[in-house]
Amino acid sequence: MGQKVNPIAFRTGVTRGWTSRWYASKKDFADLLVEDRKLRQFITNHPKKTQYKNAGIDRIEIERTRDEVRVMMYVARPGLIIGKKGQEIEILQAELQNLIGRRINLKVEEVGRPELMAQLVAEDIAQQLSKRSSFRRTMKRSLETTMDAGAKGIKIQLAGRLGGAEMARREKQIAGSIPLSTLQAKIDYGTTEAVTPQGHIGIQVWINQGTYGDESDGADAQAGQASKKPKRSHKR
Repeated sequence: MGQKVNPIAFRTGVTRGWTSRWYASKKDFADLLVEDRKLRQFITNHPKKTQYKNAGIDRIEIERTRDEVRVMMYVARPGLIIGKKGQEIEILQAELQNLIGRRINLKVEEVGRPELMAQLVAEDIAQQLSKRSSFRRTMKRSLETTMDAGAKGIKIQLAGRLGGAEMARREKQIAGSIPLSTLQAKIDYGTTEAVTPQGHIGIQVWINQGTYGDESDGADAQAGQASKKPKRSHKR
């Protein structure tokens, strides 16, 4: 079953939280769900601001209270969204308020290790493929970068007219372990499409960041080791 299902959806409500956190009556639920999708689509596919795609948006989390909607963006390069003296973020906040007609509280958080975020790795591969880079070399480089950053495992799968071939096919590369059926395994998943002259290439990325509740998992390995060293020297 773990092979067929989106790893994030598989773990949501068990070991992972929801990206939209609010409660609504049966009458209002559908409208608010559509609003959430509108907000996410507007930010990721902004009609005028192309720099948002280059900012590296990993995920967007939404919380609702009676008075306002809190939108939290987790971004690799927050400077592209905040702008000089916070001008860009104020413009985006006003646009989102006009879009849904509610008060928006917009916050931008920086992602510390973009190499361990599956969505950002997938988008990086898509950019390289769009520039006509060799797909095998691109996959290999992404595998090495992610494993060097401290991941326990990574799997990349491409599908489409790879290398400009006449017939579409799939290519897959794996490094480390990817236990998709283990709910305690912290598997991040990202997917996107690369636009090439020959057609679209689908990109899927799975990254094993360790175990939930494990301080020395892929994302916190170096931080955990750094915090342990001073304690040992202090005891001496």
